[in-house]
Amino acid sequence: MLYLKNLTYHPPASSTAILKSIDLELAPQQLGLIIGPSGSGKSTLLEILSGLVSPTAGNVSWGTQELQPENLQELAGLVFQFPERHFCGGTILEELRLGHPELGSERVKQALSDVGLENLPLHTPPQVLSGGQQRRLAMSVQLIRKPALLLLDEPTAGLDWSMRRQLVHLLSQLKQQRTLLVVTHDAGDLLAIADRCWSIQHGEIYPTAPLAIEPHQIA
Repeated sequence: MLYLKNLTYHPPASSTAILKSIDLELAPQQLGLIIGPSGSGKSTLLEILSGLVSPTAGNVSWGTQELQPENLQELAGLVFQFPERHFCGGTILEELRLGHPELGSERVKQALSDVGLENLPLHTPPQVLSGGQQRRLAMSVQLIRKPALLLLDEPTAGLDWSMRRQLVHLLSQLKQQRTLLVVTHDAGDLLAIADRCWSIQHGEIYPTAPLAIEPHQIA
């Protein structure tokens, strides 16, 4: 169970807090969806949950254990918005083994199978994959670490309707094994698979039912 309590982020260079006393609970094998416009604090929240940024106040817990940034780096995997722009490996295999050269072939095959890419040759350059395949590969890079919490920043951004549907279907399968937290400004088909929803505005978060979300709230 993921718990956020009074989580606040107010960097010294900012006149106001980017995140303001965030409270949130998300159970295992659930997909949580946080919806809000650009600049509302969505990506900053994911950076805190992945251990890349330390909050100014409040705490993050997994079950009964309060977590520090170094614990979160082990617990969570973060898939950035447009992750394909950050690929560094010359092949799929190199991309998956970056930072993990010891990983065996079975672990690599399983990570690709988890995202439906098991039939791709490992020597394929990531840059020649379709947009949807590149997003799946980016997820596989995180899943190979076996995170309990998978964080996704605008996972459907820039994809056509067919690839969006495929990705939403994949996320519905992945949540059967782990906890997922997705942030987006365009909920779209993601609403259908969300177990919990929140709206975020100016760093403040509010629980909401999926059917209560109107287009003007997320534009």
